[in-house]
Amino acid sequence: MAGKFFEESGFRVLDVDQLVKSRVLVDAEVLAEAMGHWGGGVFDAVGALDRTRVAGIVFGDREERRWWEGVVHPRVGRLWRAEMASATEADWVVEIPLLFEAGLEKEFDFVVCVAANERSQFKRAVARGLSPTQAEMRIASQLPLAIKLKSAHVVLWNEGSPAFLCRQVREVASRLRRLDSR
Repeated sequence: MAGKFFEESGFRVLDVDQLVKSRVLVDAEVLAEAMGHWGGGVFDAVGALDRTRVAGIVFGDREERRWWEGVVHPRVGRLWRAEMASATEADWVVEIPLLFEAGLEKEFDFVVCVAANERSQFKRAVARGLSPTQAEMRIASQLPLAIKLKSAHVVLWNEGSPAFLCRQVREVASRLRRLDSR
């Protein structure tokens, strides 16, 4: 939702999760690597990668997650960097859920962390269709929130209403515009 509000404030928004879903997880090389590593059990009846099965593997085993990130992260990194390079005049907001975990925060001039407490994260993950166990595994695989909060330039607290988040985004957008005009 913060991305939508940044977009409404005139920024070009790039959602890395969407790039992964639409471009990386359908890439023939990625599918071949998944098949070679895990076999056919991670594919559905029509031959598409079953993201739920893959998530069950990678969020349950740190080594499997590292291997999969080694397959996915370089590819998605090339995609978002190319997208940004194609429009250098744009003011970009790049949404990267695992920014700190991937060590990418140094690649950006300004880092905004959209944060919520673990209980809210859990409730939202379950509301999106994850089982309680899956939600717990995903949250546990992330860096502690305190580290992210210390590493960001600005934190948007996403515990209130969408209107509250929107006001926070607009304030940050205004601040960034002032910085950019210097």
